[in-house]
Amino acid sequence: MKSALLAAILLSGFSLLSAQTFEGSISVGQQLESNATLGSIADEAANGGGTYNLSNGFNLNFRATLNTWKFFGHEFGYSYNRTHLNFDALNVTGGSAGSTDEGGMAVHQGVYDFLGYGTPEGSRFRPFGAVGIHFSNYVPPGSSVSSGGGQTKFGINYGGGLKARISGPFGVRIDVHQYTNGKPGFGAISGNSGWIRQTEISAGIDFML
Repeated sequence: MKSALLAAILLSGFSLLSAQTFEGSISVGQQLESNATLGSIADEAANGGGTYNLSNGFNLNFRATLNTWKFFGHEFGYSYNRTHLNFDALNVTGGSAGSTDEGGMAVHQGVYDFLGYGTPEGSRFRPFGAVGIHFSNYVPPGSSVSSGGGQTKFGINYGGGLKARISGPFGVRIDVHQYTNGKPGFGAISGNSGWIRQTEISAGIDFML
């Protein structure tokens, strides 16, 4: 009796594991910033102060996906985003005195998403929706994440895309996601309240087991 019960437990555990499928993907794309004015600073070279903002850039994404149910899964990812910190100067009358590129900066992201698929596991084409949480570590020009020069903000994200199997374990994926979190502040920059939104549009390869 005990042997039969043990065999049943092992068999059910094996069935559960075999129902899970793993995916690993690498994708690249564009990073679009909105509501990206970080704040203002007074008494710059133009004597009228100005505002700092982040420009659009590119991203490199690594994702690991565990599809635990027929229509659902979990995804963990890391994204390297490259943007530039710009200073838009004002003259004493409040007019524009030109824009200055203060240098490139990195935004490191760690992401968790819950996935819902439009087609069952094993389908060649799998449209999906995603919702989850993330953190964004903003590293200003001249600093590095290893030296603790970054500032971390937490937020929520949502989006979706399409996964398509090409041949064997190889496939492609297209993603569109929006990440929303608090604005970082650096040095004398003031007024950095509110939420910054980053839109990822990317495509890449997907390895499906």
